[in-house]
Amino acid sequence: MNLVAHIAMAAAEAEHHGNVAAETVIYGIIAAVVFAALGLVTLSYRNVANRHSAKAEAWAEKHGRDGHGH
Repeated sequence: MNLVAHIAMAAAEAEHHGNVAAETVIYGIIAAVVFAALGLVTLSYRNVANRHSAKAEAWAEKHGRDGHGH
């Protein structure tokens, strides 16, 4: 037998027929959990400017009302 035949036989022996979707579903679950956690972090920063509106108004009075700093 030549090398190619040995490689082909080894690949055929190592091949298993399982449900690939069931074996890889954990990666999708992990990705969904990570994206959900990042989404919660992003949502936690909503409305932050309004929580400190007194500071923002004081700064605007001191530095002008345009808000751009130019």
